Amino acid sequence: MRATKFTALAATTVFAFSIAACGSDADDGTATGTGATAAAPTMTTAAPSMAPSMATDMVNFGPGCSAVPTDPANAGSFESMGKVPVATAASGNPLLSTLVTAVKKAGLVDSLNSADGVTVFAPTNDAFGKIPKADLDKVLADKKTLTSILTYHVVPGKLTPADLAGTHKTLQGDEVTVTGSGEDFQVGADKASVVCGNVQTANANVYIIDSVLMPKS
Repeated sequence: MRATKFTALAATTVFAFSIAACGSDADDGTATGTGATAAAPTMTTAAPSMAPSMATDMVNFGPGCSAVPTDPANAGSFESMGKVPVATAASGNPLLSTLVTAVKKAGLVDSLNSADGVTVFAPTNDAFGKIPKADLDKVLADKKTLTSILTYHVVPGKLTPADLAGTHKTLQGDEVTVTGSGEDFQVGADKASVVCGNVQTANANVYIIDSVLMPKS
């Protein structure tokens, strides 16, 4: 009987000591701050891993960007273009005056400005200059052909640089393939280079390219 009481008393003592020890550990952690510092590295290391991707998605890139006006008050500056829809934005950009003329001749200004989130591959003036003048004049005078060509340069959805590589269906109906990564992309079968990428407008992401894309049909 005494042995049984002694065993029960010993067990109770050990249990109480264990509880006290656990409480002491928790108290020590609270006092020294080890609990708080152990959690902090996990939270602080997550932020840098996200920041580069977010920064890349927001930054313009490419050698052609240097030709874009830097004065925010200029209608062709990145800041001004970001406040207006895509056709209006292009009209202020000195690289895109021939494209703007073509868009007006095709009657696509309102359609592009009212589009709900698109990606536009915008040929520069020099890109149109690669087409013999007689051929270009003929295309500009043919609204159906011109519309087909221009809508081939537009893809539904605002593609960030991270989304850009791949095959995308255009508003014209054919597909266009983009290859590359980082800040080096080529568009279409003729490998038009992106000379100024990720230009933001109110309703579109614009990638300015150095050649005019031609649809298959």
